[in-house]
Amino acid sequence: MYNALDIAKYLITLASPEEEDLITNLKLQKLLYYAQGFHLAIFGQPLFGEKIAAWQYGPVVPEVYHTYKQYKSNPLPQPDDFNIEQYDGETQDLLDEVYEVYGQYTAPTLMRFTHQEPPWKETPLNEEISHLLMKAYFETQLVG
Repeated sequence: MYNALDIAKYLITLASPEEEDLITNLKLQKLLYYAQGFHLAIFGQPLFGEKIAAWQYGPVVPEVYHTYKQYKSNPLPQPDDFNIEQYDGETQDLLDEVYEVYGQYTAPTLMRFTHQEPPWKETPLNEEISHLLMKAYFETQLVG
């Protein structure tokens, strides 16, 4: 199992500086939620141990949010301590796929998506979104 911050760093590195919509903290939070959800659905276990909370603007990993909150709505800088070798191939494939599917959307669009999904809708505000709820929902989202 990984640390959520390590997963965040991987996702941040997938955004190339040439892209118009670089990763902001808000967008990163949604990508972490999708990565955790699909990992639960596919592998039956969490990708990272930190909880995901149902905040006003959608799912958030509080520890990661607080790490990057000084950037406000600005793009997050590329991590200087990133080492791709610490991620196994299965994890890289999952994160690359999540980024390919969801990275194309803006943070507000991702927020709208999450607000329509049961894991966020069925969790009281500021409470933890359960792995069971996420797993059940994301299993319905798997194609083929």
